[in-house]
Amino acid sequence: MSDLLIRTENLVKTYQMGEIQVHALRGVSLEINKGEFVAIMGASGSGKTTLMNLLGCLDLPTSGEYYINNIGIHEITPTELTKIRNQMIGYVFQNFYLLPRTTALENVELPLLYRNKMSHHQRIRKAIEALTTVNIANRAKHFPNQLSGGQQQRVAIARAIVNDPMFLLADEPTGNLDTRTSLEVMTIFQKLHKEGKTILLVTHENDIARYAQRLITFRDGRIISDVPNKNPQNAEYDLAHLPKLPGDEE
Repeated sequence: MSDLLIRTENLVKTYQMGEIQVHALRGVSLEINKGEFVAIMGASGSGKTTLMNLLGCLDLPTSGEYYINNIGIHEITPTELTKIRNQMIGYVFQNFYLLPRTTALENVELPLLYRNKMSHHQRIRKAIEALTTVNIANRAKHFPNQLSGGQQQRVAIARAIVNDPMFLLADEPTGNLDTRTSLEVMTIFQKLHKEGKTILLVTHENDIARYAQRLITFRDGRIISDVPNKNPQNAEYDLAHLPKLPGDEE
């Protein structure tokens, strides 16, 4: 069985801004295998977030082809595409996007509501398991405004993994967090990767990218570098050796 999970062929994305065409992606071809931890890097406007939206099936390319586990995204129906988004891809965003009037547990349970054959008790059990994986189960009954930024991001990661997706897409997941909290989040991603999860992490921070095993760099809508990280850093080690400052403890 092939280990190939993601394949793109000459992806192009062009936005029409009035009379101006913005070429966000200019022919991107790449392959990502199951179990990889990939950091997608680049300055603002380089195309990395556009690629993330296409890989997450949140947008469609202007031209080119995209395959997930040998399924041609350009060949399937909108209903099939919705199923792929719900069951095959987990999303983590910079701004968390938690529903403010629902508890942490209910936020994590939300993706499971689309699984018709799953009972309420099964959904609760799986949501608690996901919260436990990211060490935030003790805040299950709390609302987002009762949680710190790092705690909210843990809940968001739990929501992303609750359906056991084939891969995680994380778009600047540490962008709103301080140094210590960022490292705490990266320890979770490294733990998930060690457990076999495929992770694509979009970041403009070299200090965050160094925890991945492969580094893809974008500039002007093109891949300019795709190299293995021969010495990925250990986030848990770095966290343990980071000096504590007043207010670091949550």
